[in-house]
Amino acid sequence: MKQLSFIARRIWCGWFFLTGFLFFLPLYPIFLILLSREAWFPYAFRLKKVWAHWIIFTTGIVYKITYEEKPEKGKAYVICPNHSSYLDIVLTNIAFPNYFHFMGKAELKNVPLFNIFFRKMNISVDRSSRADSLKAFKRANKDIAKGIGIAIFPEATIPAISPELGAFKSGAFRLAIQNQIPVVPITFLDNWKIFPDSGKNRFLVCPGLARIIVHKPIPTVGMTDADVSTLKQQVYNIIETTLMNNKRIVGGCRYSKKALKEEISGTEQV
Repeated sequence: MKQLSFIARRIWCGWFFLTGFLFFLPLYPIFLILLSREAWFPYAFRLKKVWAHWIIFTTGIVYKITYEEKPEKGKAYVICPNHSSYLDIVLTNIAFPNYFHFMGKAELKNVPLFNIFFRKMNISVDRSSRADSLKAFKRANKDIAKGIGIAIFPEATIPAISPELGAFKSGAFRLAIQNQIPVVPITFLDNWKIFPDSGKNRFLVCPGLARIIVHKPIPTVGMTDADVSTLKQQVYNIIETTLMNNKRIVGGCRYSKKALKEEISGTEQV
């Protein structure tokens, strides 16, 4: 039985990548056009949301988004989700309604086809290079000044101890304080079970329920660089507490139809 489950989840992993790739191919020329001018980036962002919804729909993943407070329309935020799966990127696009750019590791510029986003719209950063980091944050400051939010995974990578949180970097919180804009923590409760990226279950993908908590924005007005550590710990505590308080076996690959119906009632679609 375990062997059959293993094979089924491997097949589902292949389907996840295949359906995303096949839908992306006809969109690729459109993305190239939309990413050729900065003024058209918001349209590329919207199309990327359509692509994200397609991936989720065709792979049998059901999501439930809970907003503690809806983000103010047209406002820039620094978005800080926990990072436990490749699914986090897809669901961040779906869960957060406002226009934003991702900031991610420089290696993403080398991923064939999909690298167009990090070569054009999103911000890549080589954290081993101080000069490159300064350049990336300078670009982020410019985006924020234009009313564009920035999404940063403060763990910087998917930790081996996932779903437990890895150590947070300070960059996202310094960026928010320097620009005096709110930080929005996001907790992904189940992505690590649906699309694990570490341990013996790596890439054993399955359909399931993905619960997402978009927390209340944390204002930074009046904060200074001296408050970076405090803000970082505050966001860490919010996400960690939410993870600890939601360990019931409802989300992820295993759920009953009754539990699923109860969980997705009141789901807010973006």
